[in-house]
Amino acid sequence: MRSDTGPVAVLGLGEAGSLIARDLVRGGAVVRGWDPDLHGDLSEIPVAPSFAAAVDGAQLVLSVNWAIVALDVAREARPFLRPGVIYADLNTGGPGLKRELAAIVAPSGAAFVDVAMMAPVPPLGIRVPMFLAGDGAAALAAILRPLGTPVEIVGAEPGEAAARKLTRSVFFKGMSAAVCEALEAARAAGVEDWLRADITRTFVGADATLLDRIVDGTHKHAKRRAHEMADATALLEELGVPTPVTRATTESLERIAAAKTSA
Repeated sequence: MRSDTGPVAVLGLGEAGSLIARDLVRGGAVVRGWDPDLHGDLSEIPVAPSFAAAVDGAQLVLSVNWAIVALDVAREARPFLRPGVIYADLNTGGPGLKRELAAIVAPSGAAFVDVAMMAPVPPLGIRVPMFLAGDGAAALAAILRPLGTPVEIVGAEPGEAAARKLTRSVFFKGMSAAVCEALEAARAAGVEDWLRADITRTFVGADATLLDRIVDGTHKHAKRRAHEMADATALLEELGVPTPVTRATTESLERIAAAKTSA
């Protein structure tokens, strides 16, 4: 870690925050942790006696909370921020939230960074890949890179990192939900082992052309595939398996087919 980096306040010592704080300590940082509900393994993490004691005088403030409290945390921190301080929000939230946070921080003169962590923090800790955006992105990158954090600056405006993370979430979390629903149906139908093997073969055999085939095929055959997914919905209902992903897929295909017809 850079020798000129001052104290680091880590606000939120849950699963992610505690791992990041511990790695910062091991990297030589002076860490002040804070969480109103201390729990879990906080070994090696210096815990401040109050929120104010954690933030006041810190050069870097990391907010690692729930997005629903991010605005409150930023407002509480603002009186202790000043020019030269970096306020980084690591919570998963939309671009609008990140812009609101930047606006709260701005009057203090501190730099703001929209941070999107692009993989689960456990077990990577501070080495989790991060996308950064905002006027403090370059300064934060200079602090994190020596610690082994894979950092990419993706924009100058708050929200640009969040937009990348959430659009990817639509793909990855949506795919994960579809896989789980399909396996539940396969289990009920007595073919789970076969489907697991088939999904694995698809992943292993994926290449750069798979995305084009998925997109082109979906738009070309949307109407037929909508009927197929309606039949799949009926099967899952017969098996007693909930159908939120299957129904949503049917609706999506119907929308694509209707747009193609009206074009």
